[in-house]
Amino acid sequence: MSDLPFTLDQLRILKAIAQEGSFKRAADSLYVSQPAVSLQVQNLERQLDVPLFDRGGRRAQLTEAGHLLLSYGEKILSLCQETCRAIEDLQNLQGGTLIVGASQTTGTYLLPKMIGLFRQKYPDVAVQLHVHSTRRTAWSVANGQIDLAIIGGEIPAELGESLKTIPYAEDELALILPTSHPFAKLETIQKEDLYKLQFIALDSQSTIRKVIDQVLARCNIDTRRFKLEMELNSIEAIKNAVQSGLGAAFVSTSAIAKELQMGVLHHAPIQDVVVKRTLWLIFNPSRYRSKAAEAFSQEILPQFANPVWIHDMLKLTQMDLVVNTLDLAAPNPTDGS
Repeated sequence: MSDLPFTLDQLRILKAIAQEGSFKRAADSLYVSQPAVSLQVQNLERQLDVPLFDRGGRRAQLTEAGHLLLSYGEKILSLCQETCRAIEDLQNLQGGTLIVGASQTTGTYLLPKMIGLFRQKYPDVAVQLHVHSTRRTAWSVANGQIDLAIIGGEIPAELGESLKTIPYAEDELALILPTSHPFAKLETIQKEDLYKLQFIALDSQSTIRKVIDQVLARCNIDTRRFKLEMELNSIEAIKNAVQSGLGAAFVSTSAIAKELQMGVLHHAPIQDVVVKRTLWLIFNPSRYRSKAAEAFSQEILPQFANPVWIHDMLKLTQMDLVVNTLDLAAPNPTDGS
């Protein structure tokens, strides 16, 4: 096949239709007209000589051939973006983009501080923060859509060989109470006292809720015995509910620094129990590492890392950076150079 039967624009349109579920919404997201989108799809199907969409239903459904093309198309578009970012790097941090990912808690309370420090040093670098579930974030790192991420949950098993996973920091989960609660007057409470409290928690299907339950279980705290007062859909809502006297909750200490300083919440230590989870730094060593990502890894990440792990983290990220650079610079053994 001498000429490719598709263009990058057609792949972008195919991806947009698959994401949006309709030709019209895809056209709106790409800022083009619906007839232009329909014409490009017709041309693409004619060039490939296969139908890409089943037009029988209300929602645009991909055919088997459509799914296959989308799978390869997403990889092609990702490599195109990677290529553009590599070329931008020639300007030596006088531009370019850093894309960082995080799960919900770290993305809300930790990453903004880190990005703020980075932007002070490199104001010309555009920074994007993508906050999603651990699973979605891990896949985005594996696909090259995110440079690196800090997560609190477990990455999908099928990505174990694709991603480099490094212990980064310990995140303590604090028991918070209304300042008016009788237990707030105690220096510590006993583990059995937990089962006397009314608890506020995230929805049971929440990834963060599952992580918290797992961590508490490792501390021999049975969350099934908790008296659950209500379930809410955000950490901020939970903090406000506790502050209003509606119950107790376990949240990351990074999420309550401001409230503790203001004295509107009480952090109740539990006798002989410290509830912690590990935050993980993840990246794809086989993907191109931008100079912006290198600077963030070497200059910002160590400032927030667990001191015990800093040496190993720097050693691993530097080693992968060298390998990554050598792979990019190595001559092709078949090109005669």
